[in-house]
Amino acid sequence: MKQLQTLSTLAWRNLWRNYRRTLIMTSAIALGVWAMIFMTAMLRGMMADMITQGVNNLPGHIQLHHPEYRADPSIVNRFAPPGDELLEQLNQADIKSWSARVRVPAVIASERASRGVNLIGVDPAEPLPLDGNLLKDGRSLETESDRGLIMGAKLAERLETRLGKRVVLMSQDPDNNVVDRGFRVVGIFESELSATEENQVYAGRATLQKMLRMDQKISELVILTEEQRLLQPTVERLAQSAPHLEVLPWYELDRFLGTSVETFDGFSMVFIVVIFLALSFGLVNTLVMAIFERTREIGLMQALGMTPASICVQILLEAMMLLLIGLLVGNALVLLSLHSIKDGLDISGVAEGMALMGAGSVLKPALHTLDVIRANGVVLVLGIVACALPAWQASRLDPITTMNHT
Repeated sequence: MKQLQTLSTLAWRNLWRNYRRTLIMTSAIALGVWAMIFMTAMLRGMMADMITQGVNNLPGHIQLHHPEYRADPSIVNRFAPPGDELLEQLNQADIKSWSARVRVPAVIASERASRGVNLIGVDPAEPLPLDGNLLKDGRSLETESDRGLIMGAKLAERLETRLGKRVVLMSQDPDNNVVDRGFRVVGIFESELSATEENQVYAGRATLQKMLRMDQKISELVILTEEQRLLQPTVERLAQSAPHLEVLPWYELDRFLGTSVETFDGFSMVFIVVIFLALSFGLVNTLVMAIFERTREIGLMQALGMTPASICVQILLEAMMLLLIGLLVGNALVLLSLHSIKDGLDISGVAEGMALMGAGSVLKPALHTLDVIRANGVVLVLGIVACALPAWQASRLDPITTMNHT
């Protein structure tokens, strides 16, 4: 223990013999650590926003449909409201809330234009009546029998209509007959995703069921759970209670989003390793130069009885101290940087590109403890591994040759 304390003292003093080089290397490590954790937090925030937007747009963590609905989302592929067995499963503790909805393709026409849309019938008393979108003008639907209509701001602009105006909705009933009805626009909503504003309109569920002559039947069951990732047990349980329906979690309903989430953890680790590999060249170079400058000194220590193992340990301790200082400064920079943008970064300038990936126009960082531990762990482990060779070379120097080194 005393020997280790002595070696630590020598390592600390040797580290600051050339303080300029030490400060430069410490700064490089700190910036590398900052880049690793900061970029991971920003990517993690973007991924969290994509999941939130995706869940809101689908909507829900789990959906139940007629087996043919996803291939043909028409009124024909409808099903009866949940029975007693399914209701019992829907009221379990791991399910936060659920709602029954009507969703069919339709055509909306104003006085000046028409457009194809997704017509969604909701009960405003149930969760996600507007799929997480924000009401900009007007009012919300009051009951499932409300005769009003809510549309997106961009759709209203394209139809050249506005709040209080009447529009006509046309769709098909179960007999493939065209049905239509006039609705008054009672609300205008805004969405982070422009496609949602252009393609979705909301009306009362009971009103649409009557218009489409579908009795009490529905198009989908939307479920919000307490857990976003570990949904398979819940999916299997619901599938057993409703074998006649297709039960899918959000990462299967939205394959792009599901694949992005699956690959993110692996990508973040590759990102961290690549950054550190670039740093490791500078770290190894710093130690090699330090050893080269102290070749005569190392030979003298060997001649005085210092073992090769002790020399190796001393060099590794220098590397460890250099890494720890860099980590400390880097982590502090991360906390300061993320605190300064805790309310998010406005990236509305590239909002259209972000919308294609399913993300909003405000990017909020998400710092996870595991990401910090992973980045710090990679730096320490790979840093020691990278410095092992210079340390081993220093311990193998011949004392007679090195003492004659000038």
